[in-house]
Amino acid sequence: MSLHRHNPAELSPPIGFSHAVTATGTRLVFLAGQTSLDRDGKVTGDSLPEQFETAVANLLTALRHAGGSPADLARVTIYATDVADYRRHAAELGHIWHRLAGRDYPAMAVIGVVRLWDEQALVEVDGFAVLD
Repeated sequence: MSLHRHNPAELSPPIGFSHAVTATGTRLVFLAGQTSLDRDGKVTGDSLPEQFETAVANLLTALRHAGGSPADLARVTIYATDVADYRRHAAELGHIWHRLAGRDYPAMAVIGVVRLWDEQALVEVDGFAVLD
């Protein structure tokens, strides 16, 4: 399996994402949206950074159980109930991502939503990976 990240000089410099990712491999892993639910199904964390850390950790746990690693992520979508709050915490969220998933950034998007399935959830993360 190989992922190649494309960041053309003609586009603005990507910070915390890649503009495009090409992938070759034999298996796709589609990862369901993850929030900051604990194993008892309760939302944990009161702040966006706390919930983001748990949501990303949950996504990576699902990925590992499917046989992948963070470097296999080709695409991630982040759904935030408050995009302004997401922007305010962007540097901290970037540090959390780097600590948990490294610097091999997938193609990413942040989408503002009115609410998530669990009303207390501030953020949800989903994505897909390509494995050999």
